[in-house]
Amino acid sequence: MTHRHALLALAIGASLLATTLSFTACKRTPSPGSEPAPAPGTIATTAPEDETADQFVARVNAEYKAMYPELTAAQWLSSTYINDDSQLLSSKANERFLAQLKSWIEQSKKFEGKQMSPQSARAIMLLKLSTSLPPPKDPAKLAELTKIAAKMEGDYGAGSYCKTEGDAKSCRQLGELEDVLRSNRDYDAQLDAWAGWHSISKPMRKDYQRFVELVNEGARDLGYADTGELWRSGYDMTPAEIAAETDRLWGQVKPLYEQLHCYTRTRLGAKYGKDKGEVAGGLLPAHLMGNMWQQDWGNLWDVLEPYPDAGDLNITQTLERQYRESYAAQIVNQTSLPETDRSEEAERAAQLDIARKMTERAQDFYTSLGMAKLPASYWEKTQFIKPRDRDVVCHASAWDMNLGGADSKSPDVRTKMCIKPNEEDFTTIYHELGHVYYYMAYNKLPPIFQAGAHDGFHEAIGDTIVLAMTPKYLQSIGLLSGPLETAAESGEDDALINSQMRMALAKVAFLPFGLMIDRWRWGVFDGSIKPDQYNKAWWDLKAKYQGVAPVAPRGEDFFDPGAKYHVPGNTPYTRYFLSHVLQFQFYKALCDAAGYKGPLYECSFYGNKAAGQKFQAMLSKGASQPWQQTMKELTGGEKMDASAVLEYFAPLQKWLTQQNAGQQCGWSAPATNPAPAAPTAPEAPPAPTPPAPAQT
Repeated sequence: MTHRHALLALAIGASLLATTLSFTACKRTPSPGSEPAPAPGTIATTAPEDETADQFVARVNAEYKAMYPELTAAQWLSSTYINDDSQLLSSKANERFLAQLKSWIEQSKKFEGKQMSPQSARAIMLLKLSTSLPPPKDPAKLAELTKIAAKMEGDYGAGSYCKTEGDAKSCRQLGELEDVLRSNRDYDAQLDAWAGWHSISKPMRKDYQRFVELVNEGARDLGYADTGELWRSGYDMTPAEIAAETDRLWGQVKPLYEQLHCYTRTRLGAKYGKDKGEVAGGLLPAHLMGNMWQQDWGNLWDVLEPYPDAGDLNITQTLERQYRESYAAQIVNQTSLPETDRSEEAERAAQLDIARKMTERAQDFYTSLGMAKLPASYWEKTQFIKPRDRDVVCHASAWDMNLGGADSKSPDVRTKMCIKPNEEDFTTIYHELGHVYYYMAYNKLPPIFQAGAHDGFHEAIGDTIVLAMTPKYLQSIGLLSGPLETAAESGEDDALINSQMRMALAKVAFLPFGLMIDRWRWGVFDGSIKPDQYNKAWWDLKAKYQGVAPVAPRGEDFFDPGAKYHVPGNTPYTRYFLSHVLQFQFYKALCDAAGYKGPLYECSFYGNKAAGQKFQAMLSKGASQPWQQTMKELTGGEKMDASAVLEYFAPLQKWLTQQNAGQQCGWSAPATNPAPAAPTAPEAPPAPTPPAPAQT
C-alpha cells in the first residue's frame, strides 16, 4: 500500500509528497508591495508587477525545486527517527511550506482571466489543488495544524500495545501484532492482537477532531465547502462526477466481491464454527481476516485455499528458507564477536541481506522492460529493515527527495519499509518501486507537473507489475518449485483457481476497503458524521461496504479510524480504490503491446521491451496533461473501467458461484451515516492533484 512521493501535493506525514510526500517545505512570509525579482535560490514573497503568468509559473517551479530537498529531509527524519526533535523539524518545515503555498496561490490570482499558455494555465490549476492539507490563513492556526499533524503521525509510528501494564517485555508494535494475524490461527490470540493495536489510536480522537476543524477552515479559505470537496476536485472532473464515478466502478465489481465474501464466510465457519466464524447478519469477524484492517485476505490462504493438492503457490515459505540460509551463513561470519552477540548480529545481517535481495529481484522486473537501474544512492539511503535503536514509521512508502536533482540527472529516490521475508512484503516492494520508476520517468518535467496523471495512476503502476507476477514468472525466479502447467496445458482448472484465488484475496478483497475510508472522511469533513459518532460511522461503513464487523461493540471511547496509517497520516484513499481498477486496464494494455494472445490472467510481459516502452512513455507524461489523454495513449480509451477486472477473474467468479450454490450470500448492515457525493465547487476549476510519498 504507499504509501506510499513527490510533488506539490505535499500532504502530511509521509502522506502526500511525491506520490505525494507530505506537507513539508519552506516559505517566506509575504510582505506588502512589489519586489524585484529574487536572486537564484531565494523565494519571492510577492509577484513582480510586470511578471507574466508564464514567468510566474517558471519562477514557482524554480523556487519549489530549490526548497524541495529541505522539505523532504525534514519529513524523512520525522518518519525514520521518531522523537520530539524530528517532529518539531517536520512541523516547522510543513508550516513554512504551507505558508509559502498560500503566498503562491495569492500571487496567482492576479493572472485570472489573463492570456497565458495552456501549460501555465494547467500549472496554476494544479497549484490551487496541490495539498491535501489546506492551510488556514491565520498563522497561529497554521502552526497548530502542522504540530497536530506531526504529532499524530509520530503517535502512530511509535504505537505499542502492552498486554501487561508496566512490563516492557509484554509490549508489541504493529509488525509483531500483524505477525499474529498472519500466521496464528488461535481465535483468542488473534482477537487480542487486533484489539491491542486498535487501542493505540484512542488518544488521537481529540487531536483528529481539532485537525478536521483546522483543515476545513483552510479549505474554505481556498474557496471549497470543506476538505473532502477539495480532495474530490483533483481529477479533471467535478467533485460530484468523481464521487459518482467511484460508485459506478464499485457497482461493476461488487457482485464478484460478494461471491468471494460468501465463500470466505463458509470457510471461516468450517474452521472456527458458525458461532465464531461470522458476526450477526452474515458479517465477517474483523480479527479473523489475517490483516489488521481486513484490506487483504491473502494471509488466510491456509483456510481459503481451494485445492491443496494443486500446487503450492505460497512463496513465503521459500523466502523464509532463503532467510534461514542467509542467517546460517552470517553466523559463520560473526566468529570474532562474543557468543552472546553472534546470533543478534547474524540475525540483523540476514534480515538486511534478504531485504536487499527481494528489492533487487523487484528491480530486475523493471529493468527487464528496458528501464534504468536504480541509482547507487537508492541502495545507500533506503530504509530496508526496522532499526534496532529507534522508532520509525514502518508503513511502506516511496520518496523522491530532490525532484530529480540538477538537470534531472542525479535523482535521490528511496523507499522506506521494514521488510520481512514474506509474500506480502515481497509484492509491496514491487508496488513501491512503481512509484520510484514513475518519479524517475517524469523527473525531466517542471516540478508542478511531477506527479501522476491523477493520484490513482501513481498507485496503479507497481501493482500493474504485480499482476504480471504469474506463477510461471515466480517459478522462473526460483520462488515456486515443482512443475507448473497452465489450465489449457493440463486440462485441469484446479491450479488456475488456486492462482486466481490468491490474486483475488489481495485485489478483490481490497476494493470496498479502498472505497470506505474516504466515504468516512468525506462525511467527517462535511459534518454529516459528528465527532460523537466517529467510531459508529466507521463500523457502519465497514459493514456496508466490506461486510465485516468487530465481535464486540466498539463504542466512542475508541477511535478505530486512527489505527489505519492513512487517517492520522492524512493521505486521501480514493486513489487506492481507483488504482485497483486502473492496474487491470494498464495490465491488459501492456499485454496487448507485448503481443500476448491468450487468457488475460496468464499474461506476463516480463522482459518485453515493447510493453516497457509503452509504459515508460505514459509514465513520462506525469501530470502535464489531463489524465483522460494519458489513459487514451496507453489503453485506447478515456474512461476508467472495471471490465478488465471481470475479464481477469472470470474463471474464479464462475467457480465461486458454483461453490456458493445453496448458500444465503450477502449480509445485512446497520444504516450508515451518508457521505454525500458533493456538488461541484464553482470557485475552482477541476484539475489533477499531484501525488504524495507513496503509501501502501
